[in-house]
Parts: sequence; C-alpha cells; structure tokens
Amino acid sequence: MTDNSGRTINYMRVSVTDRCNLRCKYCMPYGIRPAKHSDILTYEEILRLCRIAVTLGIVRFKITGGEPLVRKDCTGFITRLKAMPGVEQVTMTTNGLLLADHLDELCAAGIDGINISLDTLRNRKYSELTGHTGNAVETVMQTLRQCIKQGIFVKINAVLLTQTFEDIGGIALLAGEMPLDIRFIELMPLGPEQEGVSVKTAFEHLLKLLPGLHPVDEKHGNGPAQYYATRSLRGRIGFIGAMSHQFCESCNRIRLTSTGMLVPCLLYGNDEDIKTFLRNGSSDEDLRRIIQGCIEKKPPSQYPASLKNLKGRRAMCRIGG
Repeated sequence: MTDNSGRTINYMRVSVTDRCNLRCKYCMPYGIRPAKHSDILTYEEILRLCRIAVTLGIVRFKITGGEPLVRKDCTGFITRLKAMPGVEQVTMTTNGLLLADHLDELCAAGIDGINISLDTLRNRKYSELTGHTGNAVETVMQTLRQCIKQGIFVKINAVLLTQTFEDIGGIALLAGEMPLDIRFIELMPLGPEQEGVSVKTAFEHLLKLLPGLHPVDEKHGNGPAQYYATRSLRGRIGFIGAMSHQFCESCNRIRLTSTGMLVPCLLYGNDEDIKTFLRNGSSDEDLRRIIQGCIEKKPPSQYPASLKNLKGRRAMCRIGG
C-alpha cells in the first residue's frame, strides 16, 4: 500500500529478540536490561502480524534482533515465514558468530540473503567494540565464505566509526576477493554517544585505494544504499548516509519490534503498541486497520527538526536496526 506521502510501503523489519551475544557500544552497551520474556512476541504472534501485513502489500521481511539467532528455533520461524503465501523475500541481519550452525536450515528454507555486521577485521578492536573475547573475526570470515559457497547472497554492514576508520580499506577489499556487497553506514545518534565518520570522508579515503570507484545505477535489496563499482571488484561497495543524506522520500519500510511496537519512522515517537490489541482479542481486520493506520501516519521527512530530539531516545537493539 502507499502512505500519505505516496510512498509504496512493501518492507517490514521484524525484530524477534532484544537480546544479543555481543555488547556493541553503539547498539547494546552494558547496562541495558532486556525485556521480560512475557513482553516478547511469540513466533505465532509475529507470523499472524506478518500474514496480515502481506494483505496490505508488505511482502518483504528482514529478520533482526538483537541477534536473531540467540532466540531458540529462529530458523524454524524463518522457514514458516518464507513459506507463507504472498511473501516474496525473507532476509536476515546477524553478527555471524552463531550462523555456521544454522546455514543448512537457512538454505533449506530458501533465505534470500544474509547481512553480516562487521566493523573491523582486527580481533583486538572487535573485542573493544563488542566485549567478545576470542578469534571472532576469523569465525565470522569462515562463515561468510561458507555462505557464499552455499549460494547465499551476502552483504557486510560496517558502521563508520572513528576507532575503526583504518579498517575500511581492508573491509572494502573483501568485495574484490568475493562476490558480496560491502555497505558502509553512517552512525546514527541512537544510544550512548560514539564518534562517527561521514560517508564523504570514507568515500574519499577509499578512492585512493580504488581509484576507479564510480557510482552504478543499481538497487541491491531494500535499503537506501548508493552503490559503487570498479573493474577490480567482484561485488559492490555501498554507502548509506544516514545522517548526511536525506532519503525519506524513497522510504519503503516500517518496523515491528520484539515487544510488539510498530515503528513507522526511527526518528519520530509515533509508534503503535499493536501487542496490546493482539493479546486483547482483536480480530485480523482490527489488526489490519492498525497496521494500515501506522503506514498512513509515516512522517514525510525525518530532517532536520527530529534529529534534535533523537539523541538517547532509542537503543538500536530494541528496534532491530
């Protein structure tokens, strides 16, 4: 369906948990208390809402967390969602540390793509950012290569941070080694304050490493990334200027949090508590009207006034990115 600004809304990001096996400083730092188990939507509740959403033209779904794979039987849920009539695409975002044990099930389910979050290629820096000890980078890289071997389309999401700026060249070159996309994403002021780097600065840095880097008129998936290519790359390098570029006019999404909040826009506080209606006996038609109303009230733009009130208002782990 279309919202009041004439945008086609066909994509829902679905968080299945607010828990994670990492403690990334910009997403889920220490001190954030997880929601009560009773407050988290069951898989059956999520599937019901997804089925209703499909009738409104929302046919693409991204499964997120927290870390979705920390929730028991997440792959079973994805299998059921992918098989739902009318669903065109199901993808997932993960940190990759638990992914290897679930790849066969995800392939069998027909997963359409996996986004792997990876901000650095250095274990020590990875530990500083996430609290994880051990050879996490090697684990993620081995799994990434296995994804590609099994024919899964992979994107790497790298948040642009000052403390990992020296890593962006090495991360970008992974698109030369393998047929995957790298997406560099500007840090949004959600949660504790961190220092970010602009996509302009990142692009200028990468241009020295990849002098033929040029924009391509391609759309990969549902995100707002601008993609670039060179002859030396097997994949693409994308930039998402979440702070420096406005792409509200092409926004095609709403979000469903693990606690049952419908979020039409990250930067506005007009969320809808659909869980209360869901658990109070509302009919499918009632829930359909709530989702439709949430889509219709999507704001036309997030800039610039909304940014002033954004800082600290949301934690990324609670909304699924």
